[in-house]
Amino acid sequence: MLRIRQLQKKKQEEAEAAQMAQSHGISPVATNRVNSAHIRLQKDITELDLPRSISVQFPNPADISYFEITIKPESGYYQHGRFRFAVSVNENFPIDPPKIKCLQRIYHPNIDLEGNICLNILREDWSPALNLNSVIIGLNFLFLEPNPTDPLNKTAANVLKKTPEVFRSNVLNSMRGHYVDDGYYDNVLR
Repeated sequence: MLRIRQLQKKKQEEAEAAQMAQSHGISPVATNRVNSAHIRLQKDITELDLPRSISVQFPNPADISYFEITIKPESGYYQHGRFRFAVSVNENFPIDPPKIKCLQRIYHPNIDLEGNICLNILREDWSPALNLNSVIIGLNFLFLEPNPTDPLNKTAANVLKKTPEVFRSNVLNSMRGHYVDDGYYDNVLR
């Protein structure tokens, strides 16, 4: 009897998740089986509460496990830039954190030239209690307050620590698509 109730509850949750997805313009999973990762992902997406400087785009609305984020910092070193990120969520979410990559080559202490990101909540500080909103806000914070003590780009981190005015100049030049420290960067100005 208990097993029947569990199955009924699971079917009800799946139906509610599919209905919630459709009400938000997201196509439900093609199969009738909706896993817990998909349900949690749908919940996190519907609860996003982001500032106007951050936008989320779904290139394929039928696949909510991949989306893109655009961050346009309103202050700090990276003001006036437009930074794009790809987000992939696997079937083990929220046990595993989302995978995020920067889609542009940028000069940043916490982002390397391959687009890898050094953000603690995406690594050792990840917890299933965190949601997508907190991850995106954390990513935004890297542009407001770059962290030179935990770098992926050690050269940029050292410049930020030793000569912040040179760092500011390097950021501005790199955002214009110029060479900085023998590396070419993408033009990210709006």
